[in-house]
Amino acid sequence: MTGWLKSPWLTIRVQLALGVFFVAAALPKIVDPPSFAHMVYNYRVVPGGVINLMAVVMPWIELLCGLALILGIWTAAARSIIAAMLLVFIAAISINLARGNAIDCGCFDPNPRPKSRAERLDDMRFVIYRDLGMLLMVGQLWWAAREQATGDRSQDEA
Repeated sequence: MTGWLKSPWLTIRVQLALGVFFVAAALPKIVDPPSFAHMVYNYRVVPGGVINLMAVVMPWIELLCGLALILGIWTAAARSIIAAMLLVFIAAISINLARGNAIDCGCFDPNPRPKSRAERLDDMRFVIYRDLGMLLMVGQLWWAAREQATGDRSQDEA
């Protein structure tokens, strides 16, 4: 019943799409670290001394993980790091929603157009759903890799 979840046809497309998402998210942040640092600051969940380091390092991690998925190298590490980042992003946005702190996520554009408070809150809800969808994509990649590993072991035993 879940055979389609481990299909190589689906897996390669999910892997490429997730890789492209993370490369696309990383590039604007790499080009404009000060704007991204401001976005990180707005979350108010990271100590001040770490903000600039995060603003410089995190986009490169996103880029490397995205490229790894696109190129099909270090995919286990890339999908694990991406899953961890997505969980952190979801938690940080959820915390700010619970606080009523209407922020721009800084996900794909560290310099977004001005929006109303209601628009930013709606965007934050959308981002949580989008990130949950990407987490499901990571889950599919894990499922397919697990199934492939158990399939390979059973063929070795035969």
